[in-house]
Amino acid sequence: MKNIAKGLLNFFCFIPCIRNYHKQWKLFGRVPFGLLWISWKYRRIYGINRGVRFPLHFTSRIIGIRNIRMTNDPTTIGSFALSGDCYFQALNGIEIGRNFLFAPGVKLISSNHGFEDKSIIEKADPIRIGDNVWLGAGVIILPGVSIGNNVIVGAGSVVTKSFPDNVIIAGNPAREIRQNTSIKTE
Repeated sequence: MKNIAKGLLNFFCFIPCIRNYHKQWKLFGRVPFGLLWISWKYRRIYGINRGVRFPLHFTSRIIGIRNIRMTNDPTTIGSFALSGDCYFQALNGIEIGRNFLFAPGVKLISSNHGFEDKSIIEKADPIRIGDNVWLGAGVIILPGVSIGNNVIVGAGSVVTKSFPDNVIIAGNPAREIRQNTSIKTE
């Protein structure tokens, strides 16, 4: 049965969306088909997150999709497809590295509004996330934060300042717990 399904997917790869889901993002088999179908329906029929050109969980929201720079590697796209209840507000920009893994409930907020006039968006540096970063469930990253490569952020953390490469951080506000020695440097 699995070989038949693979054969059908390979046959229908001339259709761009199936080619992306199957060949480029490698989502079939990792993401349940029902979830992909519901997410597609929310984007195409209901118009929620319509400008998003990759699979996004139907309970997640992206504001300012044009200001997000990222690679389309399978780990990052798989996280967007599987992790629900996420909020990405990219009015000042979000830059995401390769192999970005995140759990449900993650919030990336790249801008604040003014105190006196709530309609004015305050300028800030974009959020920068390095390669091989893992965000636990419920992590909140605030404007102007840069997270280095090979960083693990513990669940429920509120990241208010930048952190270097190869660290494990957690807490509210987040602080360095220890060095990330699980990554082998060459």
